[in-house]
Amino acid sequence: MVDDKMCFGTYKGGLMARVAHEEIELLARKQGAEAMIHAGRPMKGYLFIEADGYDDDTALEFWIRKCLEFNPLAKASKKKSKKK
Repeated sequence: MVDDKMCFGTYKGGLMARVAHEEIELLARKQGAEAMIHAGRPMKGYLFIEADGYDDDTALEFWIRKCLEFNPLAKASKKKSKKK
C-alpha cells in the first residue's frame, strides 16, 4: 500500500502490479507478465508478473517504478464502515 492505495505486492509466487490502464496491453508483453486474474475474474489495472519477469534487480526496479508512477493517479478503495 502506498498513500492508502494498493500499489504492488506478492501474489501466488509472483508479483501483483497496479499500473496505468493505458499501459496494460504493452506491459503484458514483457517477460513473465500477464493479465491479473483473481477469483476467476480479470482485475482491471493489474498485472501478474511471474518470478522470471523480475528475477534481477533491474527488472524488479522497472515494475516497482511503473507501480509508483501510477499510484498518484490511482483511486483509493472505498473504506468499509466499521460495524458497531
